[in-house]
Amino acid sequence: MAESGVVRAGVLDVAFERYGTAGGWPVVLLHGFPQDVRCYREVGPVLAAAGADVVVPYLRGYGPTRFVSGGTVRSGQQAALAHDLRELIAALGLAGPVVGGFDWGGRAACLVSALWPDQVAGLVTVSGYNVQNIPASGQPLAPEDERKLWYQYYLHNERGRAGLAAHRADYTRLLWHEWSPNWAFSEAEFAATAPSFDNPDFVDVVVHSYRHRFGFADGDPAYEPTEKAIESQPQITVPAVILDPTQDTLYSGDSRAEHEAHFPNLVELRSVEAGHNLPQEAPAEFAAAVLRLRP
Repeated sequence: MAESGVVRAGVLDVAFERYGTAGGWPVVLLHGFPQDVRCYREVGPVLAAAGADVVVPYLRGYGPTRFVSGGTVRSGQQAALAHDLRELIAALGLAGPVVGGFDWGGRAACLVSALWPDQVAGLVTVSGYNVQNIPASGQPLAPEDERKLWYQYYLHNERGRAGLAAHRADYTRLLWHEWSPNWAFSEAEFAATAPSFDNPDFVDVVVHSYRHRFGFADGDPAYEPTEKAIESQPQITVPAVILDPTQDTLYSGDSRAEHEAHFPNLVELRSVEAGHNLPQEAPAEFAAAVLRLRP
């Protein structure tokens, strides 16, 4: 069973679940959009049994995690997620954790690994280099790929914001079905996660994320130096394992050469028969990837 906790980390009071015992080799696992910590509930015990101290936080805008100040920008930009992870590692006194995640969580893990490689021991990332190239975001994709991003474009105007606020469960459930068409999750499984989207900052953070990445919203000035550093699309030099989900309808897998261009210390590239929410759909595969990087 996981233990629950809350820690002050930067601009957030971060709620988290923890498996294993403090003093084990540290691991931080981060969920994506739209999921929560439940996607690691089968992964955590496996790693704990191997001696790991596993921390699984709720991201900003999800579940019990809260902003400390009402005046903080409810930003969902990638630099904010990176700083949240860095601050969490420091707040919990974790020495060189293996970090892993997918979607938003994978982006945070990739960015901390790229920008502050001395803070982590290794990286597990689903779908590879989850770093946004915001200066290039104005370049159109092929129509087939543009169609996949309807859920982002929907939020680019106030009608979409109102729609997300009014239909959080319907919107997120639809994405679960679209992105993991072969995952037969039950309504009870979805219902267990859905309350995390009732966080009072969820709508603001999500809307900001999908506007900022296309240049339709300003970022939090506190993160501007980090956003500038990200523009160079830095390589990730820490040991990395990439899991490519073969049934994720949102992302198309990169070639090995494309992965290696971003990850010069690529330990393993593995295809996994799973959709977007790989840790919850294929927990054994995800746990094995983390164990591959065990210090």
